[in-house]
Amino acid sequence: MMPDLPNMPPSPYAALYDLLIPADDELRLIHDLVSFDFITDLLEDTYCHDNGRMAVHPVRMFKYLFLKAHSNLSDADLVRRAKTDLTYKYFLDLAPEDDVINPSSLTKFRRQRMDDDELLDKLIGHTVEVAKGMGLLKGRTLIVDATHSRARYGQKPIRQAIIDETKRLRQACYQSSVDAKGRFPEKVDEEDIDQLLAYALAVAETVETGMPELMFREHIRDQVNRVRELAEDAHVELQVSKDSDARTGHKSADSSFFGYKHHAMTEEGIITAVVVTSGEVADGPQLASLVEKSHLAGAEFDHIVGDAAYSGRDNLIYAASQGCKLVAPLNPRVYSPADNRGEGFTYNKDAERYVCPAGHMAIRKARTGTKDIGKNQKETHYFDIELCKQCPLRNGCYKNGAKSKTYSVSLKSREHSEQYEYEQTDEFKDYRRKRFAIEAKNSQLKNPQGLARNKTSDLKGMTLQGVMAIIAVNLKRIIALRKENTG
Repeated sequence: MMPDLPNMPPSPYAALYDLLIPADDELRLIHDLVSFDFITDLLEDTYCHDNGRMAVHPVRMFKYLFLKAHSNLSDADLVRRAKTDLTYKYFLDLAPEDDVINPSSLTKFRRQRMDDDELLDKLIGHTVEVAKGMGLLKGRTLIVDATHSRARYGQKPIRQAIIDETKRLRQACYQSSVDAKGRFPEKVDEEDIDQLLAYALAVAETVETGMPELMFREHIRDQVNRVRELAEDAHVELQVSKDSDARTGHKSADSSFFGYKHHAMTEEGIITAVVVTSGEVADGPQLASLVEKSHLAGAEFDHIVGDAAYSGRDNLIYAASQGCKLVAPLNPRVYSPADNRGEGFTYNKDAERYVCPAGHMAIRKARTGTKDIGKNQKETHYFDIELCKQCPLRNGCYKNGAKSKTYSVSLKSREHSEQYEYEQTDEFKDYRRKRFAIEAKNSQLKNPQGLARNKTSDLKGMTLQGVMAIIAVNLKRIIALRKENTG
């Protein structure tokens, strides 16, 4: 059952709070300025109102989660510190002598009460509402970027995973039946993947057909299925991990990570929206979702600033439909020469054909690519192959035996052409300089708030961890902005 909203209980020791906690302490300011009562409305339907043991109020449980994200602590360390830290007890509306929760209650609260993505978006939205209510959001500019978090568990080569799982299956059988020894096939060369796969399947087959009585034991049946699954997927999955949702992403051509991505938008340093995905997901397609979430959170903006990952044609069209400018540089490939373009080719505007360095004009031209699918078409100019065979400049231009000689140029869409012109303006350059601010926010999330690594083993856990870290940095930012405004 849900108890009444927690308030600071009367206590003969309450004066210690005023004596020992400074008036400008960050947690004290958050407690005094920001009401968490809205948590009751969001979570009341997840509690029974007329049956069951009295629960710890969701507002207090949420505050525990906030403190965990604020100080980057484990559940056990958080509870241990809350027993003796008066600042924590003041924030939790506990009297100095009050006891704290058991760490296991936090696990249950996360799994049973915070398992809703829409709820998590509302939590971020509330911090935006608080900032707007204090008049702190005045920039009307959103900055978008993505940062990565590494998975809690690393990847293991599929060969090693099969060896380990097969070993566990054999040991489980030995522990369950004294007759299991000597009934399994002989071990093989573990370096030979084909022999190893055949051995793993043979072990599973031995348990299924030779020891059917063990298949009634759930843990052995699950282990058999696990061995079969690994062996059958070995030629598809080269790596496996305990974190089934994490994927490999790339920060550059020679730098990769295994984990997740946090796609976020900020205004005046306040994060207005986030989308958490596995590591391989591209940044650009998340823009529309982030904008919609920012609108729902109450953010008002007319410019969106991002890097080249967000300047795709679909995003340019979407930004225009929202009545805002997308300040993101075009990918160089949009306006750079096609792969087969060479030096010295010139365009004859009258004939509307290209002329090669030897002075030969293209005999025909054609457009390649499909119109209106998000990619630019190319205009390909074809030259007389017989002239190319005899041309004195053919070295490096014409390859012997080639059946054609072409020269291609990319045809920019209207949206790309307009964006290219916008890039040359002073307005674009001024707004572009604001993008650096989100890098500091990413660093704050990953380092002080512990978002550099997932503390759980799935996407849902990573999402909750990210949202709580965002709420912590948003409230910290609100306090900092308020101090700046009040002097």
